[in-house]
Amino acid sequence: MASSDIRTHRGRHRARSATDRMLASFTGPGARPAFTGSGSRLPLTAVALLTVVSAGGCAVVGGNGAESDPGARPAARAAWAPADTPPAQPSARPSASVAPANLPGLGRRTAARIPANARQVVLVTGEDRNSSRSQVVLYRRTDSGWQGGAAWPAHNALKGWTADHRLGDYRSPIGVFTLSDAGGLLADPGAKLPYDRSGGFSITGTGFHGESLAGSFDYVIAIDYNHVKGTSPLDWGRPQGANRGGGIWLHVDHGGPTQACVSLAKAHMKELLRTLDPALHPVVVMGDAASLAK
Repeated sequence: MASSDIRTHRGRHRARSATDRMLASFTGPGARPAFTGSGSRLPLTAVALLTVVSAGGCAVVGGNGAESDPGARPAARAAWAPADTPPAQPSARPSASVAPANLPGLGRRTAARIPANARQVVLVTGEDRNSSRSQVVLYRRTDSGWQGGAAWPAHNALKGWTADHRLGDYRSPIGVFTLSDAGGLLADPGAKLPYDRSGGFSITGTGFHGESLAGSFDYVIAIDYNHVKGTSPLDWGRPQGANRGGGIWLHVDHGGPTQACVSLAKAHMKELLRTLDPALHPVVVMGDAASLAK
């Protein structure tokens, strides 16, 4: 399970250091990484029920979700090159023959927060305000409306959802957030978002239900909640301050609740990475069903 309370390296887009070269010899050559990373990492703190080995934006404290550390200093903003690949089509078949004009389950206030230029939406709908279970549907805007794929089961934070997320509250933030950066322990599976392959995504230990966390960060997508866009998911910058948490990701599910992240099956993470396209301005809309309906 990943968490929102993590210590990570700063994940900058700089020339590779000796540490990076050492990591490369451990993890293997990456597939056209979009982040070069500094390779330097802040030391990880010991947390209950979990030993994190260079964990990324979702370290775990007996659960998952990724957040910030009050002592971390924000990193400088770094530019990234836009993808030059054509827009991708979601591989899942549409769930209805006629695309709806509006995204199902969203009220006026929530729908109004989706940027006008967004052509891809990852809709995460929680069962209820205090539930750690949710479902994910990938939508693409067409000329006739929003076309959705299959519904995928997912986990969110242990205590559910909140509109005022704080570091260590074990709730996932409700809202609409852009999706700009990706990475993972494994080689790039063909992501269109900038992808940072790094040993910093290693994780060990167990989650809230005693499940193994190994492989949780094989693939991750940074949710731009208190994240510096254009930097690795491992970046420590927190524009809104450390007390508001951060390092909140979409990542591989480990079979239990997270600290603040959203987790789903590895195959579905690979599909998201291969489909989400910066040219289509992807966003995630996330929260419990009742909150999203407002």
